[in-house]
Amino acid sequence: MTSIEPLVFPTDADGWVAFASGRPAAAVALVADVDARLIDAADERDAATRLDLWNDADLALRQATCEAYLLSEAHPDAEVRRIAEEQVQALEALSASRLLDAKLFAAFEALTDDALDADQARLLAQVRRDFHRGGVALPAADRERVRVLTDRDTELSLEFSRNIRDGRREIRVAPAALAGLPQDFIDAHPVDHDGLIVLTTEYTDLMPVREYATDRATRTALVAAYNDLAWPVNDTVLAELLAVRAERAQLLGYRDWADYETETRMIGADRVDGGSAAIAEFLGRLDDASADAAAREYPVLLERLQQDDPAATEVTIADFFYLLSALRRERHDVDAQLVRSYFSFDRVLPGVLDTTARLLDVEYVPVEIPTWHDDVRSYDVVREGQRLGRIHLDLHPRDGKYNHAACFPLAPGVAGRVLPEAVLLCNFARGLMTHDEVVTFFHEFGHLVHDILGGAQRFVRFSGVATEWDFVEAPSQLLEEWAWDAEVLASFTANAAGEPIPADLVAKMRVADGFGRALEVRRQLGHANVSYHLHVDRPEDLQAATEHWYSVTSPVQPLRGRHPYAGFGHLTGYGACYYTYQWSLVIARDLLSGFGGDLMDAEAASRYRREILEPGGRRDATALVEAFLGRPYSFDAYRAWLAGA
Repeated sequence: MTSIEPLVFPTDADGWVAFASGRPAAAVALVADVDARLIDAADERDAATRLDLWNDADLALRQATCEAYLLSEAHPDAEVRRIAEEQVQALEALSASRLLDAKLFAAFEALTDDALDADQARLLAQVRRDFHRGGVALPAADRERVRVLTDRDTELSLEFSRNIRDGRREIRVAPAALAGLPQDFIDAHPVDHDGLIVLTTEYTDLMPVREYATDRATRTALVAAYNDLAWPVNDTVLAELLAVRAERAQLLGYRDWADYETETRMIGADRVDGGSAAIAEFLGRLDDASADAAAREYPVLLERLQQDDPAATEVTIADFFYLLSALRRERHDVDAQLVRSYFSFDRVLPGVLDTTARLLDVEYVPVEIPTWHDDVRSYDVVREGQRLGRIHLDLHPRDGKYNHAACFPLAPGVAGRVLPEAVLLCNFARGLMTHDEVVTFFHEFGHLVHDILGGAQRFVRFSGVATEWDFVEAPSQLLEEWAWDAEVLASFTANAAGEPIPADLVAKMRVADGFGRALEVRRQLGHANVSYHLHVDRPEDLQAATEHWYSVTSPVQPLRGRHPYAGFGHLTGYGACYYTYQWSLVIARDLLSGFGGDLMDAEAASRYRREILEPGGRRDATALVEAFLGRPYSFDAYRAWLAGA
């Protein structure tokens, strides 16, 4: 085993308060010492030494910030979450202020990379770029304004996320409204004293209702409540956040926030007209690629809806998943509830672990350690007796916890210094899971293993999921494919009789999944349009603009008068760049071709691990993909997938 030790968590409430406040304070002190050394003796230190010092400070800041972000989203104690949010604000402010420090920049500005190796030269180039993007070259008054705006962006983003996290809503319905729901769901939702049943906007209620509920009013009521999550409180928060970002981009010399964000991403590379224009072009390309197929799919949905509701004149987002499920059952003999009967959580969890362990040549060794909640399961990731990292799985919903599904880095790995650790925060059912949830589990696990296997870097800047932001989803989207493989699924599924899911049912599932694919792309395109246009167009009426973009993007219509932007959590981290999901999917579909039809091919898996995951951010994403495929990636595989091939 490696001598690097993982994090040790507190065991009591006071310890967590101290952990949440003390570790960031120690990081801040270390950064202050490093920066003073860089500034006071810049002329006496060679380039390599200065980069090592920068890495020391960067590591301290990254680790403290990762810890604080996780606690702010996952710790069950509201006071710990509050302290963690304050620390995130302070740490992000420190990170931004360093990039405005002209004396600190001077330690790197005039360096040459003649004597540097490739990693050092890459780090130096990115550090210089960060300083310029941070505003170091601006006049003093503008630098101060950028600092204020950057800090306000962090504050507003945290508030926006907190309001979503705490924005749980409920509806109350009569027992008959649960028609079509699985019996175990009905049993878990007893009638209250007033004869009604409570349904919440938590995923464990929302997902089954929108897929199985035959009562259209029930689906519509719960989806409507979900579409108003964090409204109206997030209206003013988002309006100010958009204004702050627009002003900051303008001060830094960019045409809009999308141009600023995409400068460091694949889509903006070498674009003289800016990445914002490239996003618009890419969204147009998705529109062209999916429009005809979506136009053919939509009438089928509407006709099926009218069988239930003859007066229906349009399919809404509250109908979409239910209708897809119904059509897959009726046209392809794929009953989603039958499929669900094979996916109990207590089998899916070891199944995901076993599958990825075989694929990536690792073991997951359970460790009994104190964590922030009893639900958390922790594992060491081991290969040939060597501990590569540690993962923590926090997979079920609770009050005050992040209410979607995501991977959170916890300890950014640095070779010989810090063991990489990462966390999954999900909201899966404790009993039977839908196949969509299983796909989501594989997806998020893709981020998790990327963080761990890419976590043996010399510089923390390149550790884990440190590639261009519009590439980071590709490895996760690729791993979703293992949730559709009959052999893989047979290895861990079982129904009540102990029988694995039949291969012919999985084959039917794959065929059935082809229908509605173009409409799903249109749904994702709607999210991308909202993300982009809210930031670039800066509309005065957020509700009207959001409803407009959803309405014109897909024939499946939004619920009128609702405010889904208020609960659109990706508007903070992804900003104007939700296009990322489809951009990455183009790459992921092409990466799949590298496995040659055998998902468990050992040679392909080894090459994938070596060329895509383990380098972290040491190389550009285009180079990573070309090294794995032996050629540049193309749009062809995505186009074929969209056509159902």
